[in-house]
Amino acid sequence: MTNFPAALLLLATGAGSPPAQDRPEREAPWEITPEVVRGVDRGLEWLARAQRPDGSWSGVVGYKLNTGYNPVLDDAPHLGVTSLACMSFMAGGNVPGRGPYAEKIAKGLEWVLSSVSESGYIRANESRMYDHAFATLLLAEIYGMTHHPEVGEKLQRAVDLTIKSQNVEGGWRYEPFAPDSDMSITVCQVVALRAARNIGIRVPKSTIDRAIEYVRMSAVRDGRGGFSPFESDERGSFRYQRLPQSRSSWPLTAAGLVTLHGAGVYSGSDIEAGLDYLRREMDRFSLNWSPQGHYFFWYGHYYAVQAMYIAGGDYWKHYFQRTRELLLRMQQPDGSWENAQGPGPNFATAVATLVLQIPYRYLPIFQR
Repeated sequence: MTNFPAALLLLATGAGSPPAQDRPEREAPWEITPEVVRGVDRGLEWLARAQRPDGSWSGVVGYKLNTGYNPVLDDAPHLGVTSLACMSFMAGGNVPGRGPYAEKIAKGLEWVLSSVSESGYIRANESRMYDHAFATLLLAEIYGMTHHPEVGEKLQRAVDLTIKSQNVEGGWRYEPFAPDSDMSITVCQVVALRAARNIGIRVPKSTIDRAIEYVRMSAVRDGRGGFSPFESDERGSFRYQRLPQSRSSWPLTAAGLVTLHGAGVYSGSDIEAGLDYLRREMDRFSLNWSPQGHYFFWYGHYYAVQAMYIAGGDYWKHYFQRTRELLLRMQQPDGSWENAQGPGPNFATAVATLVLQIPYRYLPIFQR
């Protein structure tokens, strides 16, 4: 792989969050408070210090098992965490070649590019399709801003692998070409495909149509879809898999809505019921999973902030005001966020700062 051009390592002067007049769209007065700006700045400073010399961010590489997290590798360069960290810096207006964190993004990007295989599968240190999708999303956002040919070529390979890996159910699973699928993996792929399609990468309409059908088959419409001990009324939720006996949950519902949004579906009974469910069960979910920043908490809010932001209006205001205050209370004195069950504090800090920066409206995939 050729080194990323030195020109993209140039740093702009200044630091911290971008001034409002430099953002693509002015936020509402209640969206970005001085407390949010300080919290984001402290989080990004901590994340910048945590980058490894090779450009990656480390984490516990593993997988979810019930409510736990089974580690495979400890404190290893983590593809998904690196991609999320780079996107968090980009959410504040930084890109390779511009902004106080330009060098951090460029180094992270170079490491991600080195992980793209000839087949298009982006993989490092036992990572799986979750991480492939986050890395593909990062490449799409970078390519849309820089049009760098190496990024475009490897992005095309990654997208082709994703398209080929869609199974007969219309979804995706932990590994490419798996025969079954689940909502958590499917949403990652659809969001990445949407970002790629938005910048001109060809994505067949049939791929998107099959993903829409998969998600619709996972919707709970009668209140009897879930088995979570923490959620009472399951109407409007989405299941982990489309089987009637599969569980449903708050994070999976956020994922289902974001999948539909990514596929271009913004209205309908399933959308409305899902948004009502997210608002109805948000406080219960956060109360149960925010202590020590459980993986479910970060996963759920990573997608919920996107779903509620796209919905706008009272859904967005109710969600962001409450979540913003909760995240600021959870921030540690050193600027990081905890993640006792999951990849670790680099993951949590990347997600928390991403959520808080959604109103900056820089990343195209997170714009209305």
